[in-house]
Amino acid sequence: MPTFISDGLELSYLDEGAGEPVLLIHGFGSSKEINWVYPGWVKTLTEAGRRVVAFDHRGHGASAKLYDPALYHTRLMAKDAKTLLDTLGLPRADVIGYSMGARVTAQLAITEPATVRTAVLGGLGIHLVDGVGLPQTIADALEADSLDDVTDPMGRMFRAFADTNKGDRKALAACIRGSRQSLSRDEVASIQQPVMVAVGTRDLIAGDPRPLAELLPHGQVLDIPNRDHNPAVGDKVFKSGVLEFLAAHA
Repeated sequence: MPTFISDGLELSYLDEGAGEPVLLIHGFGSSKEINWVYPGWVKTLTEAGRRVVAFDHRGHGASAKLYDPALYHTRLMAKDAKTLLDTLGLPRADVIGYSMGARVTAQLAITEPATVRTAVLGGLGIHLVDGVGLPQTIADALEADSLDDVTDPMGRMFRAFADTNKGDRKALAACIRGSRQSLSRDEVASIQQPVMVAVGTRDLIAGDPRPLAELLPHGQVLDIPNRDHNPAVGDKVFKSGVLEFLAAHA
């Protein structure tokens, strides 16, 4: 995989297809492959005539690992996304983020509005405003000696996910502690781009999508039926809804 340099860090990315660019920003503990390649997003978008760009966040996948929580502020990760687009000579893109990646997408839409043509906030509803992301108990689970020592159900889920995918658990724990930024209602209201808020109807992590969409000047909701947080990523309703949204704002 090719790499680019952002903030002095070497970050891994992919660039496939041709056409109008779409930037994909993955969630916590995941990677460009886990979030976007394996569930079929890259195939779906390239077959729809789009150029697809995705990268591994700092601390994730094949990108540089960091252990200071302060280096995982979502604005720094949004800067990574902007740097990748600049590296590829892309002044603007449609941006799809999931979970933590949706927080980064929202930050990018605020700090670099000319860069974001449209945005999809997947797996994140009103907790963008009234929540600070995944609980810090996940960091404790990641730092436990073994999975057997973790009793918290959500902690066990993310610890098992990290173990399965050979994630750097120390780096991921630092990320959980450092990427807990919410936005104010005024900040959300300043996002002028068309935004789709897509959340599984059984998702207990994201928060209700409707109050968030109501705060957005050009927000709309996509319900992903009968899906909780992680399985919603690859759902066909999510994919088809995003394709319709992108086509409507081409």
